[in-house]
Amino acid sequence: MDDLTPLRQQWLDRIKDAADPSAIEDVRLAALGKKGEISLKMRELGKMTPEERQTTGRALNELRDEIDTALRARKASLEDAALEARLAGEWLDVTLPGRPRRQGTIHPISQVTEEISAIFADMGFAVAEGPQVETDWYNFDALNIAPEHPARQEHDTFFMHRAPGDDRPPHVLRTHTSPVQIRAMQDQGAPIRVIAPGRVYRMDMDQTHTPMFHQIEGLAIDRDISMAQLKWVLEQFFSAYFGKPVKTRFRASHFPFTEPSAEVDIQCSWEGGTLKVGEGDGWLEVLGSGMVHPHVLRSGGIDPNEWQGFAFGMGIDRMAMLKYGIPDLRAFFESDLRWLKHFGFMPGDVPSVAGGLNR
Repeated sequence: MDDLTPLRQQWLDRIKDAADPSAIEDVRLAALGKKGEISLKMRELGKMTPEERQTTGRALNELRDEIDTALRARKASLEDAALEARLAGEWLDVTLPGRPRRQGTIHPISQVTEEISAIFADMGFAVAEGPQVETDWYNFDALNIAPEHPARQEHDTFFMHRAPGDDRPPHVLRTHTSPVQIRAMQDQGAPIRVIAPGRVYRMDMDQTHTPMFHQIEGLAIDRDISMAQLKWVLEQFFSAYFGKPVKTRFRASHFPFTEPSAEVDIQCSWEGGTLKVGEGDGWLEVLGSGMVHPHVLRSGGIDPNEWQGFAFGMGIDRMAMLKYGIPDLRAFFESDLRWLKHFGFMPGDVPSVAGGLNR
């Protein structure tokens, strides 16, 4: 035991002088590690006589335990001192008021969808929904879209795979929300007044087109519906949506599901490359419309000899672009939030259906 006294004091002094946890670990390895000084002395016990082994072994075990206890105590002391120093440097006044966290906002597409739906709700239109994966019949045939129509080509439409030997027409990712009109007529009959917002899919991608976008279509069926009522409904909508009177212009066009059909333009001006809706002498095409084709009425289970109506459809994404001055449709789908922040949709904005964003 006396032979180990200098060794004991040597290691206790080194432990006392260790200034940080790293130094403590170095001392531990040098003393108690596999190749540490005390560990090497333990290996020498095998060369001793039984009497020497009993005495020296007990002394080495006691020394090892004492060194280990001293190491732990020194490490705890250093950690406590470090914590106290950190707390002193990071003092916090808990009496200060909390820091407010800004609330997030809904996506501009969702917001515009709600705005449009609220405006048409005031005119008596209910919201109808349908599946995004549609049958060929609902997406094309029921809407008077002929087999040779370009929309039925593979380069324009996402068709679903059929198993080999299955000769049924393939299902499609709906190319418009018009199938919802057919389903609504079948479910509710006439008279009916609905809008159908939702996602649609087409194989297209550029500054003003994306493979997935959003449409909202309207349908009104009654005994005395006319194009004049269609024009009034759209003018009321545009004025409410843009917050100012907006003139409209109808131009003759062709859509398989309406007859007669019309493209609808809204009054606008271009000043310094900036589009302003509701003023000036220019016109901007924004949607398609017309009187519902008799074939479409029959597909919905409604007799065209007793009932007639109008339908219209517009891109929600495009309406958002027009209202908020966003020039690139891809701004809505890029993961980089700087796109939306640049156009005023900050993460802290709180949306309001009636009045846009509350700043």
